[in-house]
Amino acid sequence: MSFHEVLFPLDISLASRGGPVRQTDIVTTGSGHEERNQRWYHSRRKYNAGYGVKSIAALAQIVEFFEERRGRLYGFRWRDRLDWKSCPVQGAPHFADQLVATGDGTTRSFQLVKTYGNSHAPYVRAIRKPVAGSVSVSVDGAIASASHVSIDASTGMVTFAQGHAPASGAQVTAGFLFDTAVRFDTDELQIDFAAFEAGEIPEIPVIEILQGGA
Repeated sequence: MSFHEVLFPLDISLASRGGPVRQTDIVTTGSGHEERNQRWYHSRRKYNAGYGVKSIAALAQIVEFFEERRGRLYGFRWRDRLDWKSCPVQGAPHFADQLVATGDGTTRSFQLVKTYGNSHAPYVRAIRKPVAGSVSVSVDGAIASASHVSIDASTGMVTFAQGHAPASGAQVTAGFLFDTAVRFDTDELQIDFAAFEAGEIPEIPVIEILQGGA
């Protein structure tokens, strides 16, 4: 996949608007009852970066970033102000935040995940763009040594060294910061400078890239 491991300008993304989008079919029967069907298992996040653009200088920064990404061609990292930690957004990540997997004594590689909810219908999201240096991993509550485990910041894969596969039944947990993989959702930026100076917000759509069926 064409992707640049670069973060969208942080001051702009943190002032943007957007969030997760789901797609649900709702059929109302003749008796007024509803039948609902989930078309997407995974949500897809959409944002409008225009809300974070407050100056001509910021607008010029966006144009430069857009041109280097060739519009929709190359993906990039995006920081979602409400969802970028393994813990609640007000807290600090802890190695026990998220259950990543349960060991089987053989498997050494695991995908970082984040679980939303815990009682009715928890949703598990693959985390593929952790922030480098932010991930801490534990096995049954014992923090894994850096010499025993490696984290791929471009895929979110956690890999234990040969001979250090988590034992059968052992809980692998992790704490981390992460970004969302996105791309521009347009190949054209149309900006009315007169309207911008009068306070109109430019439309700069950004959409999440779903990878590997997850």
